[in-house]
Amino acid sequence: MQTAASAQPKEQKNINRTMRKQNKGKSGKGIGWLFRLDKNPRKGLLAVEWVAMGYLLLTTVLVLLLYTKMENPTALLMGRARVVAMTAALWLVYRLVPCPLTRFARIGAQILLLAWWYPDTYELNRTFQNLDHIFAQIEQSWFGCQPALLFCQKVTSPIVSELFDFGYGAYYPMIALVMLYYFFWRYHEFERAAFILLASFFLFYVIFVFVPVVGPTFYYKAVGLKKIAAAVFPPMHDYFNYHQDCLPSPGYVDGVCYQFVEGAKEAGERPTAAFPSSHVGVSTVLMWLLWHARNRGLLFALLPVYVLLCCATVYIQAHYLIDAIFGFIAGTLFFFVFLRLSRNFK
Repeated sequence: MQTAASAQPKEQKNINRTMRKQNKGKSGKGIGWLFRLDKNPRKGLLAVEWVAMGYLLLTTVLVLLLYTKMENPTALLMGRARVVAMTAALWLVYRLVPCPLTRFARIGAQILLLAWWYPDTYELNRTFQNLDHIFAQIEQSWFGCQPALLFCQKVTSPIVSELFDFGYGAYYPMIALVMLYYFFWRYHEFERAAFILLASFFLFYVIFVFVPVVGPTFYYKAVGLKKIAAAVFPPMHDYFNYHQDCLPSPGYVDGVCYQFVEGAKEAGERPTAAFPSSHVGVSTVLMWLLWHARNRGLLFALLPVYVLLCCATVYIQAHYLIDAIFGFIAGTLFFFVFLRLSRNFK
Protein backbone atom coordinates (compact mmCIF):
# COMPACT_ATOMS: atom_id res chain seq x y z
CA MET A 1 0.00 0.00 0.00
CA GLN A 2 1.33 3.46 -0.95
CA THR A 3 1.76 6.04 1.73
CA ALA A 4 0.39 9.58 1.24
CA ALA A 5 3.97 10.88 0.89
CA SER A 6 4.82 8.44 -1.89
CA ALA A 7 1.50 8.87 -3.69
CA GLN A 8 1.76 12.65 -3.89
CA PRO A 9 4.74 12.79 -6.30
CA LYS A 10 3.03 10.20 -8.52
CA GLU A 11 -0.18 12.23 -8.53
CA GLN A 12 1.78 15.37 -9.42
CA LYS A 13 3.48 13.54 -12.29
CA ASN A 14 0.07 12.50 -13.62
CA ILE A 15 -1.15 16.08 -13.43
CA ASN A 16 1.96 17.33 -15.25
CA ARG A 17 1.56 14.63 -17.90
CA THR A 18 -2.07 15.60 -18.46
CA MET A 19 -1.16 19.29 -18.74
CA ARG A 20 1.55 18.51 -21.28
CA LYS A 21 -0.91 16.53 -23.37
CA GLN A 22 -3.39 19.38 -23.25
CA ASN A 23 -0.65 21.80 -24.18
CA LYS A 24 0.47 19.68 -27.13
CA GLY A 25 -3.12 19.51 -28.28
CA LYS A 26 -3.36 23.28 -28.31
CA SER A 27 -0.10 23.81 -30.19
CA GLY A 28 -0.89 21.12 -32.71
CA LYS A 29 -4.37 22.15 -33.93
CA GLY A 30 -3.60 25.33 -35.80
CA ILE A 31 -4.81 28.67 -34.55
CA GLY A 32 -8.30 27.59 -33.54
CA TRP A 33 -7.35 27.11 -29.90
CA LEU A 34 -6.44 30.79 -29.65
CA PHE A 35 -10.14 31.64 -29.76
CA ARG A 36 -11.41 28.76 -27.63
CA LEU A 37 -13.29 30.17 -24.66
CA ASP A 38 -11.83 29.40 -21.23
CA LYS A 39 -14.01 27.12 -19.13
CA ASN A 40 -13.05 28.94 -15.94
CA PRO A 41 -12.15 32.51 -16.95
CA ARG A 42 -10.08 34.54 -14.52
CA LYS A 43 -12.15 37.23 -12.81
CA GLY A 44 -9.44 39.38 -11.33
CA LEU A 45 -6.05 40.66 -12.40
CA LEU A 46 -3.38 38.30 -13.64
CA ALA A 47 -0.18 37.92 -11.63
CA VAL A 48 1.80 39.99 -14.14
CA GLU A 49 -0.76 42.78 -13.85
CA TRP A 50 -0.55 42.73 -10.05
CA VAL A 51 3.23 43.05 -10.33
CA ALA A 52 2.92 45.96 -12.76
CA MET A 53 0.34 47.71 -10.59
CA GLY A 54 2.54 47.21 -7.53
CA TYR A 55 5.48 48.88 -9.28
CA LEU A 56 3.16 51.61 -10.55
CA LEU A 57 1.89 52.29 -7.04
CA LEU A 58 5.40 52.37 -5.55
CA THR A 59 6.72 54.79 -8.16
CA THR A 60 3.59 56.94 -7.97
CA VAL A 61 4.23 57.41 -4.26
CA LEU A 62 7.84 58.36 -5.08
CA VAL A 63 6.71 60.88 -7.69
CA LEU A 64 4.40 62.50 -5.14
CA LEU A 65 7.13 62.59 -2.48
CA LEU A 66 9.69 64.01 -4.93
CA TYR A 67 7.18 66.19 -6.77
CA THR A 68 9.00 69.50 -6.23
CA LYS A 69 12.37 68.02 -7.27
CA MET A 70 11.19 66.61 -10.59
CA GLU A 71 11.05 68.38 -13.94
CA ASN A 72 7.66 67.17 -15.16
CA PRO A 73 5.96 65.00 -12.54
CA THR A 74 2.51 65.66 -13.99
CA ALA A 75 3.50 63.84 -17.20
CA LEU A 76 4.67 60.85 -15.15
CA LEU A 77 1.39 60.72 -13.24
CA MET A 78 -0.65 60.99 -16.44
CA GLY A 79 1.41 58.20 -17.99
CA ARG A 80 0.58 55.99 -15.04
CA ALA A 81 -3.11 56.79 -15.38
CA ARG A 82 -2.95 55.64 -19.01
CA VAL A 83 -1.30 52.37 -17.95
CA VAL A 84 -4.13 51.75 -15.47
CA ALA A 85 -6.72 52.56 -18.14
CA MET A 86 -5.06 50.22 -20.66
CA THR A 87 -4.87 47.42 -18.11
CA ALA A 88 -8.56 47.87 -17.26
CA ALA A 89 -9.53 47.92 -20.94
CA LEU A 90 -7.67 44.69 -21.69
CA TRP A 91 -9.21 43.09 -18.59
CA LEU A 92 -12.66 44.03 -19.91
CA VAL A 93 -11.91 42.61 -23.37
CA TYR A 94 -10.83 39.35 -21.76
CA ARG A 95 -13.97 39.22 -19.62
CA LEU A 96 -16.08 39.64 -22.75
CA VAL A 97 -14.07 37.10 -24.77
CA PRO A 98 -12.08 34.93 -22.32
CA CYS A 99 -9.72 32.98 -24.58
CA PRO A 100 -5.96 32.38 -24.93
CA LEU A 101 -5.60 35.25 -27.43
CA THR A 102 -7.09 37.89 -25.13
CA ARG A 103 -5.07 36.53 -22.19
CA PHE A 104 -1.95 36.79 -24.34
CA ALA A 105 -2.88 40.41 -25.13
CA ARG A 106 -3.08 41.22 -21.43
CA ILE A 107 0.29 39.69 -20.66
CA GLY A 108 1.96 40.88 -23.87
CA ALA A 109 0.92 44.47 -23.21
CA GLN A 110 2.63 44.46 -19.82
CA ILE A 111 5.81 43.04 -21.39
CA LEU A 112 5.78 45.69 -24.12
CA LEU A 113 5.38 48.42 -21.51
CA LEU A 114 8.78 47.49 -20.05
CA ALA A 115 10.38 49.66 -22.74
CA TRP A 116 8.23 52.56 -21.50
CA TRP A 117 9.10 51.99 -17.86
CA TYR A 118 12.87 51.92 -18.54
CA PRO A 119 13.47 55.67 -19.19
CA ASP A 120 11.06 56.35 -16.35
CA THR A 121 13.75 55.13 -13.94
CA TYR A 122 15.93 58.06 -15.05
CA GLU A 123 13.26 60.58 -14.09
CA LEU A 124 13.19 59.11 -10.60
CA ASN A 125 16.82 58.31 -9.82
CA ARG A 126 18.12 61.63 -11.11
CA THR A 127 16.74 63.19 -7.93
CA PHE A 128 19.45 61.32 -6.00
CA GLN A 129 23.23 61.84 -6.07
CA ASN A 130 25.13 59.86 -8.68
CA LEU A 131 27.20 56.90 -7.40
CA ASP A 132 29.44 56.06 -10.35
CA HIS A 133 32.61 57.24 -8.66
CA ILE A 134 32.06 54.62 -5.96
CA PHE A 135 31.43 51.81 -8.45
CA ALA A 136 34.40 52.79 -10.62
CA GLN A 137 36.60 52.75 -7.51
CA ILE A 138 35.30 49.30 -6.54
CA GLU A 139 36.04 48.13 -10.07
CA GLN A 140 39.58 49.46 -9.79
CA SER A 141 40.09 47.83 -6.38
CA TRP A 142 38.79 44.44 -7.48
CA PHE A 143 40.48 44.13 -10.86
CA GLY A 144 43.34 46.64 -10.72
CA CYS A 145 42.00 48.35 -13.85
CA GLN A 146 38.84 49.41 -15.62
CA PRO A 147 37.77 46.35 -17.67
CA ALA A 148 35.22 48.42 -19.62
CA LEU A 149 38.05 50.72 -20.73
CA LEU A 150 40.56 48.01 -21.63
CA PHE A 151 38.32 45.27 -23.06
CA CYS A 152 37.60 47.05 -26.33
CA GLN A 153 41.25 48.14 -26.62
CA LYS A 154 42.48 44.56 -26.34
CA VAL A 155 39.83 43.07 -28.65
CA THR A 156 39.92 44.91 -31.96
CA SER A 157 38.74 42.28 -34.44
CA PRO A 158 35.82 43.53 -36.60
CA ILE A 159 34.30 40.03 -36.52
CA VAL A 160 34.35 39.88 -32.72
CA SER A 161 33.00 43.41 -32.53
CA GLU A 162 30.07 42.51 -34.76
CA LEU A 163 29.40 39.35 -32.77
CA PHE A 164 29.27 41.30 -29.51
CA ASP A 165 26.96 43.90 -31.04
CA PHE A 166 24.79 41.11 -32.42
CA GLY A 167 24.57 39.56 -28.96
CA TYR A 168 23.67 42.88 -27.36
CA GLY A 169 21.03 43.56 -30.01
CA ALA A 170 19.51 40.10 -29.50
CA TYR A 171 18.25 41.03 -26.02
CA TYR A 172 14.64 41.86 -26.90
CA PRO A 173 14.34 39.16 -29.60
CA MET A 174 15.44 36.62 -26.95
CA ILE A 175 12.69 37.80 -24.62
CA ALA A 176 10.11 37.54 -27.40
CA LEU A 177 11.32 34.10 -28.48
CA VAL A 178 11.20 32.58 -24.99
CA MET A 179 7.78 34.06 -24.20
CA LEU A 180 6.34 32.88 -27.52
CA TYR A 181 7.80 29.43 -26.92
CA TYR A 182 6.01 29.24 -23.58
CA PHE A 183 2.76 30.55 -25.08
CA PHE A 184 2.60 28.11 -27.99
CA TRP A 185 4.34 25.05 -26.56
CA ARG A 186 3.93 25.32 -22.78
CA TYR A 187 0.74 27.32 -22.49
CA HIS A 188 -0.07 25.89 -19.08
CA GLU A 189 3.06 27.65 -17.74
CA PHE A 190 2.94 30.77 -19.91
CA GLU A 191 1.53 33.03 -17.21
CA ARG A 192 4.01 31.66 -14.70
CA ALA A 193 6.97 32.31 -17.01
CA ALA A 194 5.69 35.82 -17.76
CA PHE A 195 5.31 36.50 -14.03
CA ILE A 196 8.92 35.43 -13.37
CA LEU A 197 10.13 37.65 -16.21
CA LEU A 198 8.05 40.71 -15.24
CA ALA A 199 8.75 40.42 -11.52
CA SER A 200 12.49 40.20 -12.25
CA PHE A 201 12.35 43.22 -14.54
CA PHE A 202 10.49 45.37 -12.04
CA LEU A 203 12.77 44.37 -9.19
CA PHE A 204 15.73 45.48 -11.33
CA TYR A 205 13.90 48.76 -11.99
CA VAL A 206 13.37 49.32 -8.26
CA ILE A 207 17.12 48.90 -7.71
CA PHE A 208 17.85 51.32 -10.57
CA VAL A 209 15.68 53.97 -8.94
CA PHE A 210 17.47 53.85 -5.60
CA VAL A 211 21.00 53.08 -6.87
CA PRO A 212 21.71 55.81 -9.46
CA VAL A 213 24.61 54.46 -11.52
CA VAL A 214 24.89 55.54 -15.16
CA GLY A 215 27.65 53.21 -16.36
CA PRO A 216 31.03 53.73 -18.07
CA THR A 217 29.78 55.15 -21.36
CA PHE A 218 28.30 58.17 -19.54
CA TYR A 219 30.71 58.43 -16.60
CA TYR A 220 33.88 58.04 -18.69
CA LYS A 221 32.61 60.69 -21.09
CA ALA A 222 31.87 63.11 -18.26
CA VAL A 223 35.19 62.61 -16.44
CA GLY A 224 37.48 62.14 -19.44
CA LEU A 225 39.33 59.02 -20.49
CA LYS A 226 42.72 60.33 -19.31
CA LYS A 227 41.51 60.67 -15.74
CA ILE A 228 39.84 57.27 -15.88
CA ALA A 229 43.06 55.66 -17.14
CA ALA A 230 44.88 57.36 -14.26
CA ALA A 231 42.34 55.91 -11.79
CA VAL A 232 40.87 59.29 -10.92
CA PHE A 233 37.16 58.97 -10.18
CA PRO A 234 35.59 62.26 -9.09
CA PRO A 235 31.98 62.37 -7.87
CA MET A 236 29.56 63.89 -10.40
CA HIS A 237 26.76 64.83 -7.99
CA ASP A 238 23.80 65.95 -10.16
CA TYR A 239 25.79 66.33 -13.41
CA PHE A 240 23.69 63.75 -15.28
CA ASN A 241 20.52 65.69 -14.56
CA TYR A 242 21.63 68.11 -17.24
CA HIS A 243 24.01 66.09 -19.44
CA GLN A 244 23.22 62.91 -21.35
CA ASP A 245 26.30 62.66 -23.58
CA CYS A 246 27.92 59.25 -23.82
CA LEU A 247 30.92 57.72 -25.56
CA PRO A 248 30.42 56.21 -29.00
CA SER A 249 30.42 52.44 -28.85
CA PRO A 250 33.84 50.91 -29.56
CA GLY A 251 34.29 48.38 -32.32
CA TYR A 252 33.80 48.08 -36.05
CA VAL A 253 31.98 51.31 -36.88
CA ASP A 254 30.99 50.16 -40.39
CA GLY A 255 29.35 47.00 -39.13
CA VAL A 256 25.61 46.42 -39.51
CA CYS A 257 25.19 45.26 -35.91
CA TYR A 258 27.31 48.17 -34.66
CA GLN A 259 25.03 50.66 -36.43
CA PHE A 260 21.97 48.94 -34.98
CA VAL A 261 23.30 49.23 -31.42
CA GLU A 262 24.30 52.86 -31.92
CA GLY A 263 20.86 53.63 -33.34
CA ALA A 264 19.20 52.01 -30.34
CA LYS A 265 21.38 54.05 -27.98
CA GLU A 266 20.48 57.29 -29.73
CA ALA A 267 16.79 56.44 -29.69
CA GLY A 268 16.26 55.52 -26.06
CA GLU A 269 19.44 55.37 -23.96
CA ARG A 270 19.45 57.36 -20.73
CA PRO A 271 22.07 57.81 -17.98
CA THR A 272 20.43 55.22 -15.74
CA ALA A 273 20.06 51.52 -14.98
CA ALA A 274 23.68 50.38 -14.88
CA PHE A 275 23.87 48.38 -11.64
CA PRO A 276 23.19 45.53 -11.73
CA SER A 277 23.00 44.83 -15.45
CA SER A 278 19.41 43.96 -16.34
CA HIS A 279 20.65 42.83 -19.77
CA VAL A 280 22.70 40.13 -18.07
CA GLY A 281 20.16 39.52 -15.33
CA VAL A 282 17.05 39.16 -17.49
CA SER A 283 18.82 37.10 -20.14
CA THR A 284 19.97 34.85 -17.29
CA VAL A 285 16.33 34.49 -16.23
CA LEU A 286 15.48 33.53 -19.83
CA MET A 287 18.13 30.82 -19.84
CA TRP A 288 16.82 29.45 -16.55
CA LEU A 289 13.28 29.44 -17.99
CA LEU A 290 14.48 27.27 -20.87
CA TRP A 291 16.26 25.01 -18.39
CA HIS A 292 13.03 24.76 -16.40
CA ALA A 293 11.12 23.85 -19.59
CA ARG A 294 13.70 21.13 -20.33
CA ASN A 295 14.08 22.48 -23.86
CA ARG A 296 17.76 21.66 -24.24
CA GLY A 297 17.69 22.36 -27.98
CA LEU A 298 16.59 26.00 -27.62
CA LEU A 299 18.73 26.41 -24.51
CA PHE A 300 21.95 25.38 -26.27
CA ALA A 301 20.97 27.31 -29.41
CA LEU A 302 20.68 30.55 -27.41
CA LEU A 303 23.64 29.87 -25.12
CA PRO A 304 26.26 31.41 -27.51
CA VAL A 305 24.02 34.47 -27.95
CA TYR A 306 23.68 34.74 -24.18
CA VAL A 307 27.46 34.62 -23.70
CA LEU A 308 27.98 37.25 -26.39
CA LEU A 309 25.34 39.47 -24.79
CA CYS A 310 26.98 39.24 -21.36
CA CYS A 311 30.40 40.08 -22.77
CA ALA A 312 28.98 42.88 -24.90
CA THR A 313 27.62 44.79 -21.91
CA VAL A 314 31.21 45.48 -20.81
CA TYR A 315 32.71 45.62 -24.31
CA ILE A 316 30.45 48.45 -25.50
CA GLN A 317 30.99 50.21 -22.13
CA ALA A 318 27.33 50.10 -21.14
CA HIS A 319 28.26 48.44 -17.83
CA TYR A 320 31.12 47.94 -15.41
CA LEU A 321 32.24 44.35 -15.01
CA ILE A 322 30.77 44.27 -11.50
CA ASP A 323 27.41 45.23 -13.04
CA ALA A 324 27.54 42.12 -15.22
CA ILE A 325 28.66 39.87 -12.36
CA PHE A 326 25.91 41.04 -10.03
CA GLY A 327 23.44 40.97 -12.91
CA PHE A 328 24.08 37.24 -13.26
CA ILE A 329 23.78 36.69 -9.50
CA ALA A 330 20.60 38.74 -9.25
CA GLY A 331 19.02 37.08 -12.30
CA THR A 332 19.66 33.63 -10.88
CA LEU A 333 18.38 34.61 -7.44
CA PHE A 334 15.26 36.29 -8.85
CA PHE A 335 14.45 33.25 -10.99
CA PHE A 336 14.49 30.75 -8.17
CA VAL A 337 12.66 33.06 -5.74
CA PHE A 338 9.87 33.85 -8.20
CA LEU A 339 9.76 30.25 -9.43
CA ARG A 340 9.01 29.17 -5.88
CA LEU A 341 6.48 31.95 -5.31
CA SER A 342 4.62 30.92 -8.47
CA ARG A 343 4.61 27.18 -7.82
CA ASN A 344 0.83 27.14 -7.29
CA PHE A 345 0.01 28.94 -10.55
CA LYS A 346 -2.46 27.17 -12.80
